[in-house]
Amino acid sequence: MMKINKYAAFALIAGLSSISYSCEKDFDEINTSQTVVDEPDIKFLLAHAEDRIASYQGTEWIWESLEQLFRYTQHMSASPFELSDNVNTRYAAYYNDILPNLFEIRRQIEAKPDRDRYQKAAAVTYVLQVLHGLKVTDMNGSIPYTEAVQGRYDAMYSPKYDTQKELLDTWLGELDMAIGVLGNSALTDQELYGTSDLYYQGDYTKWAKLANTLKLRIAVRYENQDAEKARAIFREVMADGIGPIVADEEQLAYRNTNYSPFNPSDIDYRSRRFGSLSLVSFMKETEDPRLPIYFDENDLTGSFRDSLNKYNVQLPSFINPADPLVMYQGGPVDWTTKPEIAAYMSSPLEVGPLRYDLISPVNRRFFSPRVDNASGNFMHVLVTHAESCFYIAEFIQKGYGDGTAGTAAEWYEQGVASSIRTMDQIAREAGSSTAFGSGENLEAFVQAYLEDPEVKLNGENDLERIYIQEYINFFRLANEAFVFVRRTGYPKNGSDYYSREPFNEPIPRRFWLIDPGELNRANWASALTEQGFTPGSRDIQVLSQERVWYDKPAPDFGEGM
Repeated sequence: MMKINKYAAFALIAGLSSISYSCEKDFDEINTSQTVVDEPDIKFLLAHAEDRIASYQGTEWIWESLEQLFRYTQHMSASPFELSDNVNTRYAAYYNDILPNLFEIRRQIEAKPDRDRYQKAAAVTYVLQVLHGLKVTDMNGSIPYTEAVQGRYDAMYSPKYDTQKELLDTWLGELDMAIGVLGNSALTDQELYGTSDLYYQGDYTKWAKLANTLKLRIAVRYENQDAEKARAIFREVMADGIGPIVADEEQLAYRNTNYSPFNPSDIDYRSRRFGSLSLVSFMKETEDPRLPIYFDENDLTGSFRDSLNKYNVQLPSFINPADPLVMYQGGPVDWTTKPEIAAYMSSPLEVGPLRYDLISPVNRRFFSPRVDNASGNFMHVLVTHAESCFYIAEFIQKGYGDGTAGTAAEWYEQGVASSIRTMDQIAREAGSSTAFGSGENLEAFVQAYLEDPEVKLNGENDLERIYIQEYINFFRLANEAFVFVRRTGYPKNGSDYYSREPFNEPIPRRFWLIDPGELNRANWASALTEQGFTPGSRDIQVLSQERVWYDKPAPDFGEGM
């Protein structure tokens, strides 16, 4: 791929003092190197931005998703570690690798004599900006956007920080514009990205569907602040002729046969990750087909009962030896709450000369197809068909629809079925363990799961059931999982259906932004003060009490209505 350091260098306009690089040296090399392309083709710029949206996450997977966010959401259990300086790489990626390339695509298009042929190509760039921009504001609140990336073009290095409400409203406008262009059948003879579009191979209709699903992402974030606004966005999406993502082939999927987010041992860096007690127990109870995808079996397989009898050893009281799914056992997310179980997360059960690990770890190959020098292929779905379905189902269940979009049950069942199929496909490409009944029997297992009394909507706690399936579907998307539990307060404390586990650690509801230095310190400080944030604080107790705009009215963790 062509070098595009020239454009990435202008990340400093957002004040990225969290990145260590020598700009003066880079500029000097750019001015003399014959290998640097002054104006790279827009197809290469798009491919680079799309690739970085997915591939920058190597550090994020390790330090943020597996070590922190998935513990906070209670999808996983692991040794508790401090929130390190390695979190929030989403911010640097946005201004260093993503926005500069997308802005440059539009600059080049605007300069073309036949620029009208590139209207849809330009519209795609706005969808990508919103896709990752949402992720950045989710944990940072106010960020530079409307004045971002003006350092290269206008020599303006002190952009204002747009408030989160301004960002969401701006992005809604940009998505509406993009949908109007991408879905306009009168725009013929449009330039295509083709295979340079790593996600949709230039299918502009799918890009419009993604834009509508991103509007639903904004709607659920808006809901606690302005339910009527959320309702209006939802109705706009459902009334649109193209609509949101409603089929598996429309999902935003990233595939790379040469990439893995982890080195062979990194996925276990500092701690082995285990299934949480609550999630494993619920998935066992409902015989969820995703159980063997999400978690590895423990050592209670084969002839283990014979060994227990031979050496006269009893299983710990928390394990039922007659359980047909005894090979799956979760651990407490807060080890101090159930030390009798947590003890087996670091030590095996000794059975004579044998040692049995009892707690099921997270399926490492599902996340990292190259772990232990395996040869699977990496597939990551950044926006799923199921996500669209669950948003639609919860909005209809809340009475936000107008009666024309179908029933909550229809969308719920479609979402569950798609989630199972998608996770199974990711597992198959990774060379990992697949779903119960994977292959030609998968659909039969899906239908049986949907008919399970603990899964099927029953008219009593339907919204909670929709929420829990939405939650289970976010097992691969740590940011969306965290946004979900933060905005809804589910899983709910004390629920008879699916209860959140006791968790005694403070949970940060935002990350910190490092002082950008003299160039933009005034805007940075003003933005933090306006939000009620403590500038520079990395204290977890402080971060647990300070919320971004759309999170301010949200319930506490586990306190959903």
